[in-house]
Amino acid sequence: MDGLKAVSWGVDRIDLFWRGADGGLWHRWWDGAWSADESLGGDLASGPAVAAWAVDQMEVFAIFADGQLYDRYWDGTHWHAWDSLGGELTGQPTASAWSADRLDVFAAGRDGRLWHRWWDGTRWVDWERLEGAIGGVRPAVQ
Repeated sequence: MDGLKAVSWGVDRIDLFWRGADGGLWHRWWDGAWSADESLGGDLASGPAVAAWAVDQMEVFAIFADGQLYDRYWDGTHWHAWDSLGGELTGQPTASAWSADRLDVFAAGRDGRLWHRWWDGTRWVDWERLEGAIGGVRPAVQ
């Protein structure tokens, strides 16, 4: 079990996500009792990040083996397929939701910089590089 993350989208509800030994995303939830483990697939090179933006709504992010960020979301009825959000990333992403109209995801780039992408309520805005380097260490100039 790698990169265990938890999120709650409502009263008496907890969802757990992790990268399994098979490299895929795994999920289990509590709604009065624990569910069985459920495979959500994928080719994860990182543990997951997760954010809930409304009741019965959540999105999971992970960096895949190709270095791109992928997301998959639950709309209250079913899981949508993995979708690439691009990037040249490494490490562990993290995510947050302000509301149904704002999701933010952050990840370390292969260039040693911090990168940010967000959902503005209608679309994913292109990646932006945040100033400075991660951990205060500047990457070598190429």
